[in-house]
Amino acid sequence: MPQARLPTVIVLAAGRGQRFAQSGGATHKLDTLIGGVSVLQNVLRTVAATGLPVHVVRPENGPSSELDGMGDSIARGVAATAEAAGWLVLPGDLPLVKAHSLIQVARGLATHPVVVPFWDGRQGHPVGFGKECRAALTALRGDAGARAIVRAHRQAGEVQELQLDDPGIVTDIDTLDDLARAQALLMARQTQ
Repeated sequence: MPQARLPTVIVLAAGRGQRFAQSGGATHKLDTLIGGVSVLQNVLRTVAATGLPVHVVRPENGPSSELDGMGDSIARGVAATAEAAGWLVLPGDLPLVKAHSLIQVARGLATHPVVVPFWDGRQGHPVGFGKECRAALTALRGDAGARAIVRAHRQAGEVQELQLDDPGIVTDIDTLDDLARAQALLMARQTQ
């Protein structure tokens, strides 16, 4: 893909991580180590390996000032990269997502305004949005994310459902149990 035609990966890293803390997590989930590297750093390394541009959405005024919800984070990230060819929305708590999966979603945007990846029947991330979705994305608020945008494009037959061989697209870290599952998956990958 030519550089000017690449979508930007919006990494969402502004959430509070309350479920992780409630499950007994001693640090913020994005700072927790997996494979000797923080969850967020794993995500950023994967994005860097794709060559896609990246924009990380963090709390605006330090760690105690989170945005209201995922919709607000998406809107802020898209507004900050308004000239992008499209966007891949990637939560920062998916440390095992593969670079190839991000590239596949990005390629899907060449033919569809919305690309939704699946693994083993489960919807995952990143979800890709073409430039035509910019106004709807920047209008998002609250914690619902972009579900309504995906639903509207699905009803119009404009969503590519992309089947990927990557459990990392659904392996998010919301609790200590999730972290243990992700660590086991990482160990299994390293022994293959």
